[in-house]
Amino acid sequence: MNTAAIYHRPESEFAYLYDEKTMHVRLRTARGDVREVSLLHGDPYLLDKEKWHQKPLRMTLLMSTDLYDYWFVEVTAPYKRLSYAFSLVGVDGLPVFYGDHGVYPLADEFLTMPNNYFRMPFFQEIDRFKAPEWVKETVWYQIFPERFANGDKSNDPKGTLPWGSQDPDYQDFFGGDLQGVIDHLDYLEDLGINGLYFCPIFEAYSNHKYDTIDYLKIDPAFGDAETFKKLVDECHRRGIKIMLDAVFNHMGDTSPQWKDVLENGEKSKYADWFHVNEFPASYKEGTFFEEASDITYDVFAFTPHMPKLNTANPEVQAYLLNIARYWIEEFDIDAWRLDVANEVDHAFWKKFRQVCDEAKDDFYILGEIWHSSQSWLQGDEFHAVMNYAFTDAIMGYFVKKELTMSKMVSEMNNQLMLYRDQTNQMQFNVLDSHDTPRLLTETKEDKDLMKQVMAFTYIQPGVPCLYYGDEVGMTGKMDPDCRKCMVWEAEKQDLNLHQFTKELIGIRKTNQKILSEGSINWKQVSEDSGVIVFERKLDGEILTGIFNTGTQEVRAEKAGEVILSNLVTVSDTTVEVSPKGFALFIEK
Repeated sequence: MNTAAIYHRPESEFAYLYDEKTMHVRLRTARGDVREVSLLHGDPYLLDKEKWHQKPLRMTLLMSTDLYDYWFVEVTAPYKRLSYAFSLVGVDGLPVFYGDHGVYPLADEFLTMPNNYFRMPFFQEIDRFKAPEWVKETVWYQIFPERFANGDKSNDPKGTLPWGSQDPDYQDFFGGDLQGVIDHLDYLEDLGINGLYFCPIFEAYSNHKYDTIDYLKIDPAFGDAETFKKLVDECHRRGIKIMLDAVFNHMGDTSPQWKDVLENGEKSKYADWFHVNEFPASYKEGTFFEEASDITYDVFAFTPHMPKLNTANPEVQAYLLNIARYWIEEFDIDAWRLDVANEVDHAFWKKFRQVCDEAKDDFYILGEIWHSSQSWLQGDEFHAVMNYAFTDAIMGYFVKKELTMSKMVSEMNNQLMLYRDQTNQMQFNVLDSHDTPRLLTETKEDKDLMKQVMAFTYIQPGVPCLYYGDEVGMTGKMDPDCRKCMVWEAEKQDLNLHQFTKELIGIRKTNQKILSEGSINWKQVSEDSGVIVFERKLDGEILTGIFNTGTQEVRAEKAGEVILSNLVTVSDTTVEVSPKGFALFIEK
């Protein structure tokens, strides 16, 4: 047995309260190395009296990566406290005991020592990771406001181009605004959308608005506070939640605070609002306006127009926390999406979470983090992150052909094991966004492949987000091409793809409970045939997906009622699935 691979960490994603009475426990072992794992558990004060170490509880093999197996069990405790450890039997027959002090022989002299056990000292409900239930029921739609719809030409910026008249460049304006969104709420509601995620809407210089001038003001090109209030009220009336983009890592270089720094240097009252390493604040222009060299202050990436805020400064904290509270209390928004969240200090985000929780119950906080994010997802900062690491594995196999099937499965399972179950249920699953090429472009405009990868993603844990226009077949390479104007002319829309997306969203919402909380079973993963059979189970209900990623047609037994399919022939007992085809089944 590879004992060095055995791993558990108390009060983490390996041991946590799932609900107020139930504790989830995980253990990691080397892949294929252990035959059986049991949990030894009981009250810390009753080890001698009840001898609960002699009453093992079998754990189940939850999932595997290319390196590890993960074992799982859920337990309750009558006195809301628990001591626990693990007994393991290797495939080589070796029995061992694993507890807080490491690996020992499976012998009474070690099992009866109280300090050898891990502890959950008390089931502290206040510390349990909690997330708003409504998020699990949401299918999000991302809107880049400048490119969704022009509903009010009176607020068009100078030099606004005719809608969709050309592919966008970095500094183009086409006149998209909040009234344009209001005008198309019927369209979004019909599509099945019940959550809108807006890229920044605050006053800023650029078309993307990530270079904020005034956080308390709607950008005049988008409308005003009255228009936004109308939008929120109308969305809430339709059961649609609103999430705004908060850019608290940096500010725009046309903001009054930064202008004061440029004018007054180290004597500016805002000098410590930023990270100026050498006065005067300056840079050498690059060939591209968003890049520079010899920058004497910290910025986002190498963009001189986005000076980084010093969120450790109490004045900056007060300023930003007031903004967080203002949009919740004044406009009743439901969520914040936090831009470049990983480059802001944890101390600030903890205060931010407290302010949001005080301002509104069941408020959702989503961080933009593209990598492993355990530090932000302990329950006192974010509820979820934009789950690029998870969906990158899907794209890497299905679309980009960079990963093998088994590596995709390994990567997806690994990401799921980084977080608590209730966190995985809230993760924000995106296949494309304003920061990536569009999905249809990535599939080389293969709409069957696009449908397959969308169906596979929508039955995963987490909540799906659709980038505006994907549902009608919009294409786009990397920014700025992925930020084209929304296509509204019906004759230019792919109505078949729109109908498919509408049906898929309906299935995601109808089967939300099992897709949020159901167990995961990779029933078949065949590199040879290219067939994946993926299963979700909850309370006797089973949702199964069969996906043919190979080159030959395959036949499979029906796994219940077919609720959605593409490139599939259905008979009484079987389905024939063509390459790039799939079928979703439900058994109740």
